[in-house]
Amino acid sequence: MKNRFRIVIDTNVLLVSISSKSKYHWIFEKLLNSEFDLFITNEVLMEYEEIIALKYNPDVAKNVIRTLLLLPNVYLTSIYYHWNLITGDTDDNKFSDCAVNSNSHLLVTNDNHFDEVKNLDFPNITILNIKEFENLLSTQL
Repeated sequence: MKNRFRIVIDTNVLLVSISSKSKYHWIFEKLLNSEFDLFITNEVLMEYEEIIALKYNPDVAKNVIRTLLLLPNVYLTSIYYHWNLITGDTDDNKFSDCAVNSNSHLLVTNDNHFDEVKNLDFPNITILNIKEFENLLSTQL
């Protein structure tokens, strides 16, 4: 069996992948089919729930969170150190902290606040946007 990618997904990416009508729904489908491992923290989950409830409704948010917590390829990560790598929007640090603490291969986001992390020598976090993530997964087939 091939090793799966260890991924952290920013809220903006998860949000656009939920609806079956979205052109990015393939991300949520691959998650549901265990094609990669997703790493989350309690703080990330709370943001997912808050934003999904705002954009869809609270019931959809609860169902998505429940699904994530039941999937065997979703792992809850504890944060023991806050790196504070992102200064442009410090609220985004929860995702970079999750990526470092979980030893994830990738952080997938379309948020340009993460650009400042791309050039760091340490800790090294590979940041991909949705298109780059899609290209990477297509080469892994």
